[in-house]
Amino acid sequence: MDVYDAVRARFSCRNFLDKDVDPALLDKVLDAARLAPSASNRQRWRVVVVRDAAARAKLAQAARGQAFVGQAPVVLAFCSEGDNDHVMTCGQLSYPIDTAIFIDHVALLCTAEGLGTCWIGAFHEDQAKAALGIPDEVRVVELMPVGWPHAAGPSAKKRLSLEEIVHRDRW
Repeated sequence: MDVYDAVRARFSCRNFLDKDVDPALLDKVLDAARLAPSASNRQRWRVVVVRDAAARAKLAQAARGQAFVGQAPVVLAFCSEGDNDHVMTCGQLSYPIDTAIFIDHVALLCTAEGLGTCWIGAFHEDQAKAALGIPDEVRVVELMPVGWPHAAGPSAKKRLSLEEIVHRDRW
């Protein structure tokens, strides 16, 4: 699957088959995703790969009780470690942007491999940290359940048209 097909095929999967994800396949995805760009090449992203059922259940509770989070065979906890106060020249904190780029690489690579994912921002960071033993100074940016989709994703995505989002030369 080329990158354009992966972008078109990716969807927020909330229903997974009861089938394990091969650790080698997940390592292949994470190894490719680590090539993502980051501000000043800081590469502050870190990932906790959660396979343990009890830990996944705690993450589902941290994610406002969204049961499907714990039902996926793997949950990835995307974190940022280190200088999380770094502000880029544009005035934006770099860690959430850098980590989001890394996460999107993972989502698209998983899609290319036939895996389903879902970005989870609705979670209590303190509870996720407690469930996974993540130190206080590390930020948990997103959670992502990963697994084999139970069914194909939606056939059409509702998105704004190109004309609604693109300005040419000036606003």
